[in-house]
Amino acid sequence: MEKLVFLFREGNAKMKNILGGKGANLAEMTLAGLPVPPGFTISTAACHGYFEAGDRLPAGLEQQMSEALAELERMKGQLFGDPRNPLLISVRSGSVTSMPGMMDTILNLGMNDETVAGLASRTDDWRFAYDCYRRLIQMFGNVVFGIESHDFELLLRKMKQETGASQDQDVSAEGWQRLIEQYKQCYMKRAGRPFPQDVHEQLRLAVEAVFKSWNNPRAKVYRKVNRIPDNQGTAVNIQSMVYGNKGDDSGTGVLFTRNPSTGENHLFGEYLVNAQGEDVVAGVRTPLPIEVMRTAMPALFEQLSQVAKQLEDHYRDMQDIEFTVEAGRLYMLQTRNGKRTAQAALRIAAELVREGKITKEEAVSRIEMSHLDQLLHRGLQDNGDLQVMAAGLPASPGAAAGILVFDADAASEMSRSGKRVILARPETTPEDIHGLLGAEGVLTSRGGMTSHAAVVARGMGKPCVCGCEAIRILPEEKRMETDQITVREGEWVTLDGTTGRVIIGEAALREAEMTEELKAILQWADEIRTLKVYANADNPADAQAARQYGAQGIGLCRTEHMFFAPERLTVVQQMILASSPEERKAALEKLLPMQQEDFEGIFRAMDGLPVTIRLLDPPLHEFLPSEQELGERLAELGEASQDGTGRERQLVAQMLRKVRELHEVNPMLGQRGCRLGIVYPEIYDMQVEAIVQASLRCQATGITVHPEIMIPLVGHANELKMLRESVEQVAAKVIERAGQPDRAPIHYTVGTMIEVPRAALTAKQIAAHADFFSFGTNDLTQMTFGYSRDDAENKFLAHYVDQKLLPHNPFQVLDADGVGQLIELAVNSARAAKPSLKTGICGEHGGDKESIFFCYQVGLDYVSCSPYRIPLARIAAAQAYIALGAPDGQRERLEINRTA
Repeated sequence: MEKLVFLFREGNAKMKNILGGKGANLAEMTLAGLPVPPGFTISTAACHGYFEAGDRLPAGLEQQMSEALAELERMKGQLFGDPRNPLLISVRSGSVTSMPGMMDTILNLGMNDETVAGLASRTDDWRFAYDCYRRLIQMFGNVVFGIESHDFELLLRKMKQETGASQDQDVSAEGWQRLIEQYKQCYMKRAGRPFPQDVHEQLRLAVEAVFKSWNNPRAKVYRKVNRIPDNQGTAVNIQSMVYGNKGDDSGTGVLFTRNPSTGENHLFGEYLVNAQGEDVVAGVRTPLPIEVMRTAMPALFEQLSQVAKQLEDHYRDMQDIEFTVEAGRLYMLQTRNGKRTAQAALRIAAELVREGKITKEEAVSRIEMSHLDQLLHRGLQDNGDLQVMAAGLPASPGAAAGILVFDADAASEMSRSGKRVILARPETTPEDIHGLLGAEGVLTSRGGMTSHAAVVARGMGKPCVCGCEAIRILPEEKRMETDQITVREGEWVTLDGTTGRVIIGEAALREAEMTEELKAILQWADEIRTLKVYANADNPADAQAARQYGAQGIGLCRTEHMFFAPERLTVVQQMILASSPEERKAALEKLLPMQQEDFEGIFRAMDGLPVTIRLLDPPLHEFLPSEQELGERLAELGEASQDGTGRERQLVAQMLRKVRELHEVNPMLGQRGCRLGIVYPEIYDMQVEAIVQASLRCQATGITVHPEIMIPLVGHANELKMLRESVEQVAAKVIERAGQPDRAPIHYTVGTMIEVPRAALTAKQIAAHADFFSFGTNDLTQMTFGYSRDDAENKFLAHYVDQKLLPHNPFQVLDADGVGQLIELAVNSARAAKPSLKTGICGEHGGDKESIFFCYQVGLDYVSCSPYRIPLARIAAAQAYIALGAPDGQRERLEINRTA
């Protein structure tokens, strides 16, 4: 029979896929001799078996659980369900990949009407025993039967009001006893059955509930956002209880071995006296900074500090530790690699290298792409004239402004409609994950730096202010207030998660700069990677930004973007409306110096680096108003008159005729790309002339230029052959006309964008006329799937991903099986004919980690992405090299390209 249950002493950190992250770390701490309450782990294989058996515990599991429970009873000297000396346990989830707060936990399992007396007798504290019992009923009811915690909290609040208790610690044993009876009635009403007194039934139902929580909505959302495989499953950890709520010599807390917001190398955390762990994590009470423990419990603080250092040295990473103190004795309940902000991740990685704990390669490998996306956090542009409503705990750095909302559903819905929102809650729960995902920032009035809101916001890179007790957040009344100020739903607020300030109105924000740690890690990544990183840039400003972010060239300059400036659009429209080649050339002559000026600016910014310029791609009608807009304007102008509108009416009518003439049933597959250059050769001739003249002028001033002229949408080798010959003829004429025989010649290359499936399939023939291939993965994805991107993303693509018909949106993550197969086929067949052929991609996939890994694996020379994703691409390219090594023949190809 397959082993499905492992005592902590039977596991180790290497068994993460079997025991889950939490179980593996509990086993590792047990082996290291740390004070870990004993227990056992039910493996992820049991979770898989549960779902395969139709939500039934797999055969043999209950027997193995009984055997492990018996060993736990022996180790503790207690019996599960014994009225006199009961063993009480916790039941916790433990996924392979950390998913904090996304799945379920039950504490104090094994309590019933009889064992509560045994616990009270053993501890000589009836108040404590009843407190534990009422907590179990609430957690069990919520986790196992879905009873809203709010139902129990209302009863608790009412009881406190009636007894005059302000804190949980103020409630007497009689108060808890009376509340337990009310909880049981609520349980019976909501669950339709009494709270189970059979402790073995409690355990079975709890294990099943943890398995089921793998597929709860918040866990699914978290996995989708963080790209965690659905087939990992979760382990279940059964651990003997220790109690932080036994009195003032007890407590519970969360400790990070370094600051998870800044990365500073000092202990960071919080604890609560006389409380259970859920009180800290759930944020129902505002805890004390861990430094307070140094003076309140000095010996325990010293022991905790030593254990923290031991764990960080062992795992060679910042640790997130849960601990409990029971009657003056320290217990470790969990350790894991701690979630951290982007800035903290970089600082910690860099400092661990300097401390000699990890290598540069390990540091680069640990950087998460989501952190790099979040890295350049916005901040307040000016700290001057701001109306600060209140200040709380700076739980996650950065600044955000948005419309105030008090409900997670509203935050999610409004963000989908394009509105920026700030979510304000007394405290957040895992059920609010979709609201946190949609919000620009999060504000809570309760909870600390390790509460749910803080941890999740830091992981998402969103600003968060927690524990802002000066503000009363009233979701039912859709307002929040201090003694002086009231802000209602729909009004603007700004959060400064770096300082903890809540600001009235929409404050001006600024983009952050690169940190020294990021610069260091990027330098290490550049030393490691072989895949080059280019930028998509259409103007000199973007080119300059790209260079500052470390671009090694421009992989896509879209010349049509230069045409949309108002002063140029008029000339472009004159060119389109021309009734003869002569009129068209006259308009193009006006455009030529404008294009040349842009190219010169880009060449100067990229001095010495390659610049790939795509000739005009979109259909001409995109430069004209829509047929509807022109028709409405024509109707407004009416009949020709003497007031000067007659000429405008004539122009609008002419445009309308041209728009109808250019109308296509499917413009994406119509007269665009190289087809424009073939039908209207003078357009491409003008662009080539502008490129060459700009190159000559820059070269004359000492700028080194490497223009790469890219022909778009080629589907047949003859198209590229014809247009290459035209490019060479125009370039030769311009160079000859310049009359500078003593100067160095202009070295330009000609290539094509592979974005039509036929081009990929006939790459060998096309390569005969190309110096480079650039895969336009946006259009190649559209044409391979037969999807119109806008229609697909607006209508059905999200449904496809949710239904797992597709693993990802193929416009965000490259479809390796389909589109990728075309790319690999094209690269291999083209290089068989021309080994020196340069290849890369220039679609949006160039900034996506998984897509970059694929590009590296098939041997592309570069990826090209937006300037602001260049740091991400540089690190992802290094991570690909570290993870995959050098693909066969890549070094030889790089050497051929360098020689060529």
